[in-house]
Amino acid sequence: METTPAFEGLRCVDCEATFDAAEATHRCPDCGGILDPTYDYDALDVTRATFESRRFDSMWRYEELLPFARESAVSMGEGATALVECPTLADEMGVGEVYLKDEGRNPTGTFKDRGQTVAVTAAAQHGASDVALASAGNAGQSAAAYAGRAGIDSHVFLPSRSGFANKAMVNVHGGDMTIVEGRIGDAGAAFDDAMDEHDDWYSVQTFETPYRHEGKKTMYYETAEQLDWETPDHVVYPTGGGVGLVGMHKAAKELRDLGLADDLPKLYAAQAEGCAPIVRAFQEGRDVHEPWDTPDTICGGIEIPDPGASPLVLEALRESDGGAVATSDEEILDAATTVAAHEGLEMGATCAAAASGASALADDGAFGEDDTVVILNTGSANKDADVLRSHLMSKGI
Repeated sequence: METTPAFEGLRCVDCEATFDAAEATHRCPDCGGILDPTYDYDALDVTRATFESRRFDSMWRYEELLPFARESAVSMGEGATALVECPTLADEMGVGEVYLKDEGRNPTGTFKDRGQTVAVTAAAQHGASDVALASAGNAGQSAAAYAGRAGIDSHVFLPSRSGFANKAMVNVHGGDMTIVEGRIGDAGAAFDDAMDEHDDWYSVQTFETPYRHEGKKTMYYETAEQLDWETPDHVVYPTGGGVGLVGMHKAAKELRDLGLADDLPKLYAAQAEGCAPIVRAFQEGRDVHEPWDTPDTICGGIEIPDPGASPLVLEALRESDGGAVATSDEEILDAATTVAAHEGLEMGATCAAAASGASALADDGAFGEDDTVVILNTGSANKDADVLRSHLMSKGI
């Protein structure tokens, strides 16, 4: 494999066994735990100036902190998204500054591209001919796009409730799509059955591949640099499986330990009240979630009733002294339309859980009047504009 100099290999987060990345591809061969990329940080010679001297054109500008070099990446210029100041939201929340990290500007319109560029690069390096995954929608579209760019076949399993844009674009990118009646768990079961039948398919499923959460950590690298390396007080993230939150927590610790930033931001998981296993586990002081029995939210992208990496998510929340918040579908859709009307920024319906969650946290006194709050908009409103418009019509607007 063509890897970066400081990349050492993979470590199991459960049993702590280490593996050569050329040999271990997915879960821990010893215990089945999640594998996490590791680095020799002492071998790195990077400063703020290292990154500031480069064009802000791709997440791969941080290649020293990623497993693969930019020149070998399956890339479409993902990352380098805008961090937009939102003074109206800051006034409404009673804080010093609010910024929105706009991941809708990625190649396929969501932050999923950050994970898939690294995961599909790994698949290509391992000589995969086919990649596969189950997805609520956006990750499947992204995987099909990156697989197509790499010349690899893709197999995507989506629940029937996935949005039309996702379904259409999986096909447009040349992916083999299977629509499964029901929700994400049903799509996941169909994916598992298919993987049992096709031992040559390479999974790019979240937390099965070690590389999707690794790509997501670049969201925080960029945020820190865009704030002139000043640590924001709070980061609010719309949470389903929690991949991005885990990645950003790792990134914040890396920047602190490398002397590029002073501290960790407080991280908050924002969920919908109709499916909030992380919030419930956090509030009950648990180290692992209990599956949500009857998920019921319009926010399909974060409707993950049984997030497999909840211990990592909960650890990130507690280590950062953050928290978790759930708001109603009504509040989430209201937040999306309010941000669009007042700030001009287009948040996906699911993504707006971060905006409504931030407002709820402000109301509860979690933020100080001089604090800086970063809200993650993980996807474009174009993916579900019909949902937002229907919400307005239901309110007589």
